[in-house]
Amino acid sequence: MPPSTGPESTVPPAARGSGGAGLRPAGVADGQGIGDVWSERAEAYRESDAHREGRDLELFEEWAEGQTALDVATGGGNVARVLRDAGLEVVTIDSAPGMQPTVVSRAEEIPFADSSFDVVACRVAAHHFQDPSSSLKEMARVSRALVLVSDNLFMGESGEEADKLRDPTHVRNYSEDEWRAMFDGAGLELEAYEFEDKRIDFEAWLDRSGTPDEDRDRIRELLADRVEDGKLRLERAIYKARKR
Repeated sequence: MPPSTGPESTVPPAARGSGGAGLRPAGVADGQGIGDVWSERAEAYRESDAHREGRDLELFEEWAEGQTALDVATGGGNVARVLRDAGLEVVTIDSAPGMQPTVVSRAEEIPFADSSFDVVACRVAAHHFQDPSSSLKEMARVSRALVLVSDNLFMGESGEEADKLRDPTHVRNYSEDEWRAMFDGAGLELEAYEFEDKRIDFEAWLDRSGTPDEDRDRIRELLADRVEDGKLRLERAIYKARKR
């Protein structure tokens, strides 16, 4: 899928005191690690129906305001696409060069100065972050106004075991209460919230992450109560927050 058209991105100055350190243009080789795993999956995520559409994308486009946006952990670029459709100039970051972000960067160390963007958005990625609380604080720091986040909610330990078997880069899903505490700790006031009962193709979900055949039966067993007619049920939270 080619990148969406829209206002041309202009990369803001690097973060305070960094002198540009840690800010790398897309395509720069990274060491072996999670970024390489996601680079290998890039095309599957760009072409994924489950990622190209969703209530969270609709709300992000509706809630966006201002002129500039940062898409954190851009993945297949779907948030960037809808924000550009809303008329914003969008910069993207991702730890995986293969996702073709504007800048290769981890969410825990966003390489931009304070208040660089009107909107900062992150969609269905925080469960991969080593420190989501610090990541949310970084998003708040570089935002002038809004932080938009969506992610799958914690649905029990069996769900966590299944997620980690399917994808070893999964760290943890969080409850709604945990998310609200993280927003509060980041100095963000929740303005809007929506719960999405999302259904996705179960086998395609396994295929996207290259789940080994030997793990699939155990995953099916763990998620038996959440799979119906080939669809996996996910609970997703969608948040609109504003800096205090």
